[in-house]
Amino acid sequence: MKEYFPFFVNINHKKVRVFGGGKIAARRVKVLLEYGADVHVVAPEITEELKELAAQQKQLTLSFRRYRPSELTDEDFVLAATDDEEVNTVIFRECRHKEIFVNTASDKEKCDFYFPGIVQLGEVTVGVTAGGSNHRKAAQVTERIRELLSEGEGA
Repeated sequence: MKEYFPFFVNINHKKVRVFGGGKIAARRVKVLLEYGADVHVVAPEITEELKELAAQQKQLTLSFRRYRPSELTDEDFVLAATDDEEVNTVIFRECRHKEIFVNTASDKEKCDFYFPGIVQLGEVTVGVTAGGSNHRKAAQVTERIRELLSEGEGA
């Protein structure tokens, strides 16, 4: 198993392409927008939540179509979150070939980075991951950290 280095990066105005328009994509897009990324979602079907976000957020664009091989040019990060494992793998391979950081939602082995559980309180930001495999444990730890930091604020 390869270990992942905890890495905090400024994604303000970074170009992020998200392939897939379902629940996982929507969750991740919301976080990316909170941190200032310019996000382009590509999917034939896109959730109402993402459509509403796009109407409110100028840094979110939507393309109602499927992934086109070799379409990646100047993205900083890519998320492969389609419901088709083969398409996700082709996206992963294109990213690797073009040296673009990629997160493949369906396969932790095809990820250059993970989406951590995030706790932010004032100047303190904590990211939590359980190696990309135990999402429930990561969520529980994230919530516990949130509680501890909130208790500390009241002291």
